[in-house]
Amino acid sequence: MLRFILARIVMALPTLLIVIASVFLLIRMVPGDPAALMLGDNADPASIAMLHAKLGLDQSLPKQFAIWFGNLLTGDLGSSIATGQDVLSLVWARFTVSAQVVVAAVLLACLVAVPAGVIAAWRQNGKLDISAVSIATLLMSVPTFWLGLLLLLFLGLKLRWLPVVGYVSIAEDPWRGTLYLIMPILTLFLHEMGVILRMARASTLEVMRLDYITHARAKGLTESAVLWRHAFKNSFGPTWTLIGLVLGNLLGGIAVVETVFTIPGVGRLLVDSIFGRDYPVIQGCMLMVALVYVVVNLIVDLCYPLFDPRVTIE
Repeated sequence: MLRFILARIVMALPTLLIVIASVFLLIRMVPGDPAALMLGDNADPASIAMLHAKLGLDQSLPKQFAIWFGNLLTGDLGSSIATGQDVLSLVWARFTVSAQVVVAAVLLACLVAVPAGVIAAWRQNGKLDISAVSIATLLMSVPTFWLGLLLLLFLGLKLRWLPVVGYVSIAEDPWRGTLYLIMPILTLFLHEMGVILRMARASTLEVMRLDYITHARAKGLTESAVLWRHAFKNSFGPTWTLIGLVLGNLLGGIAVVETVFTIPGVGRLLVDSIFGRDYPVIQGCMLMVALVYVVVNLIVDLCYPLFDPRVTIE
């Protein structure tokens, strides 16, 4: 077991290093002088040169990467150009807000969509199956920003059940904080439920056609035992992989939903930093999203033997 875990971690390290190098190069390819931007339009050449030396921008690109990577290992991502805040603490604070929305939405989607997909496959071509596939296709076809606007219109403006604008931290006020998060979570939940349901149905249908399912039925097992004890465990592997991809993608692409609902998450921070040309914060957000994506997929890989009996840990 330990050997299996270490092997997967070692396999993830090159990906992480490539991501770190890519983020560094992409930021350096952006037009403009970061030092001049930090000091403002009235900065004199001598001040700009001093800041270049302080930031290591007067060094060659390999030396700049070595300096930046060394600071990264110590948790030093620099300071925001706009606010002067420490980038790591700023990005982490925003990331926790995004994580609350994404993790809750994906968890709820899994609890509803996975059983629904399995049951739809069991009742293939029946009314239940057709209804489930139709609803899933509809939910997948609606863009998240449009779905969010519809929820704002009906739940917020028409029915006045939930607050429309603003954000309150759950740590400060659990009740009001939950009310502000319901619509963003519901938006992502509805969209991703369609994606996960279709995958769960497709993988279950593939397993239900295998010979060992016919053999299990021939032994006299009940349909529920065949479905949940035999088919579900073998069909959940592809769905589990998709869940990991969905979780990583949402954490990186939640900016639209956060903008619609004015949620101060990492996606909205990234967009605001791009418009403000706040390079250290852009770099920190990209690193955080990439790191989370790699870690989530590593966790999915490590959990695979628990859900797919065909995967061994030797």
